[in-house]
Amino acid sequence: MIYRGKYIINWCPRCATALSDEEAIHQDEQGKLWYIKYPYNGNKFLTVATTRPETMLGDVAVAVNPNDTRFKKLIGKTVTLPVMNRQIPVIADEAVDPKFGTGAVKVTPSHDPNDFDIGQRHNLSPVNVMNEDGTMNENAGKYSGVDRFKCRKNLVKELDSLGLLEKIENHSHAVAHCQRCDTIIEPYLSRQWFVKIKPLAEPALQVVKDGKIKFHPQKWVKIYTNWMENIRDWCISRQLWWGHRIPVYYCQDCNEMMVKREAPVNCDKCNSTRIVQDEDVLDTWFSSWLWPFSTMDWPNESPDLKHFYPTNALVTAPDIIFFWVARMIMSGLEFMGEVPFTDVYFNGVVRDAEGRKMSKTLGNGIDPLKMVEQYSADAVRFSLLMLTSEGQDINLSESSFEIGRNFSNKLWNSFRFLSMSFEGQNIQELITETNFLDKQEKLQLADKWILSRLHKTIQNVTKSLEDFHFNEAVDQLYSFFWREFCDWYLELIKPRLYGEDQEAKKIALSIGIYAVRNIVKLLHPIIPFITEEIWHSVKLDEEPDIMISTWPDFDKKYFDEKSEEQLNFIQQLIGTIRNIRGEMNVPPSKKAKVLIKSANSKLDQLIKENEVYFASLAKVVSIELNKNLKKPKLSASSVVSDMEIFVPLEGLIDIEVERGRLTKEIDRLQSQIENINKKLLNQDFIKKAPQQIIEREKVKLADFQNSFEKFQANLKSLED
Repeated sequence: MIYRGKYIINWCPRCATALSDEEAIHQDEQGKLWYIKYPYNGNKFLTVATTRPETMLGDVAVAVNPNDTRFKKLIGKTVTLPVMNRQIPVIADEAVDPKFGTGAVKVTPSHDPNDFDIGQRHNLSPVNVMNEDGTMNENAGKYSGVDRFKCRKNLVKELDSLGLLEKIENHSHAVAHCQRCDTIIEPYLSRQWFVKIKPLAEPALQVVKDGKIKFHPQKWVKIYTNWMENIRDWCISRQLWWGHRIPVYYCQDCNEMMVKREAPVNCDKCNSTRIVQDEDVLDTWFSSWLWPFSTMDWPNESPDLKHFYPTNALVTAPDIIFFWVARMIMSGLEFMGEVPFTDVYFNGVVRDAEGRKMSKTLGNGIDPLKMVEQYSADAVRFSLLMLTSEGQDINLSESSFEIGRNFSNKLWNSFRFLSMSFEGQNIQELITETNFLDKQEKLQLADKWILSRLHKTIQNVTKSLEDFHFNEAVDQLYSFFWREFCDWYLELIKPRLYGEDQEAKKIALSIGIYAVRNIVKLLHPIIPFITEEIWHSVKLDEEPDIMISTWPDFDKKYFDEKSEEQLNFIQQLIGTIRNIRGEMNVPPSKKAKVLIKSANSKLDQLIKENEVYFASLAKVVSIELNKNLKKPKLSASSVVSDMEIFVPLEGLIDIEVERGRLTKEIDRLQSQIENINKKLLNQDFIKKAPQQIIEREKVKLADFQNSFEKFQANLKSLED
């Protein structure tokens, strides 16, 4: 399946080597389209359009579409190649686009892949007018030895002076650049080594279509399919100093070509000892595509090869999907008869805060080791996963790692809080995990709720990880641990932890530690260091390190929709009372009475049963429930579900001082709103200011207006 042939390849004049299609990086650039007149019949002209005038020196024909009526009479005739004064034929070929340029195109088989194909179909002998270093060769006549771009400039001047340049137009097109050095690539006719890729590509495409290999995100399947269906033979020879030397040897006496693992001493044909090896090396990806099995003693049937091939998942960047991923699939199917992996996860690119790629030139890179030193390895890992949506690029600044640092601190502090409560007790007794449902009658609403939420989180996180939705898994863990476990459960059990009822305290502690044990297990793949440290304080003596412990299992018996619904209602009610206290500037030290107008006996009962939660989390001294309640004087109010909530303010705040504060705030906000409105109505500001500044002002205006309305409502409630 490997052959040597003379074909158009991507050539880098600076690196002086062939490149594969994947190493030719296309960039959209603003170029020119030159319209050049090719004379015929003395004073007539056939005009062609080109983006690379210098290559016309190697033209061997002009091609038109056979269905283009404008050129029917010229097919089979000849025109004069300007400057070179060579007669070249006009040919008809379906590949010509009648809408491009004038509809007539020059054919230069040595310097354009499409022209090469046309030349093959019409038996045209190619003329190479360029050297490997990008200068023109002897076939370019007077321009021999001139750099290709200088030749372009001088040639255009000459054509203009000869009256053969009809016009020049601006033209946007994709220009191929060398992946290594960014030099503009030259399509070049050269003798190189190739792999017949179609027979390898077809089965490699099919296994992805059949789902034997899954891509994450799935959008890459379409891109992969398009590439595999339009794939061309792979040029595997490189003219570089460093690499795997091609194992081909030539006899200098009889020209015999030999392919050998070891360098031959004598020629197989004439027994000569005058043997030289091919000077080219292999494309680096030609050895890399064997990686899944060549690293394990292949082609020998080693135990490692049997055990580790195929592997499960490949995690890589999308920019090497064709260089490496596709080729590993091809080689795995060809040489092992089996796919090399079952899943491929494509991660995004880390960019700077402004969305630019990090580079040494821009100096906008972030050293991950410095971030580890400053914030910890766990914080760096957590922050990156938290901020990265599946397969999307990530905009990153150094301050981004504060997310992970704050989370790690919260995790450590929550564990320390619980550990202070079981200090001096036998930890082994507390963490003997029995079925908590056996103690149903001793469990409070908060206990049933957190157990239900924990087991649902285990289920959701496990599924997200299995589906390669890593960012989703981190979001779920963050939300459960921070908002539900810390902000609510730990606060709700404080009365029991600090109370006299030892059995109630033990149940609360046991469930808290049970939750922590599962939380650190779920977090361990993301933040391995702090979770291992905590695990050693909450594990049983006979249990192994967390790294090799059992992944948590969820149990649907703990799913409790009723308890979740009830606690959600209590959270909403507590949140409403907290908001009233905050908006009315009630000091945290002062406890409030709460009056609730309600005709819902079930919810009334729920509130009464869990009044302790309101005392600890909303600083409530008492709750009065009555369906006939009227709003007391000097009170703030709100609505939850079908209940009206009243908080009498007399004795909690100085009413006159609060009225004065609110009036002052309203005046300040009104002034701010007027200033921003003036700015946004000023046409000079709108025309000159950057869009992000304008958007920032609009956001500020919306915030001020929202605060203004809230303060007005609070003032009105005091006046009422």
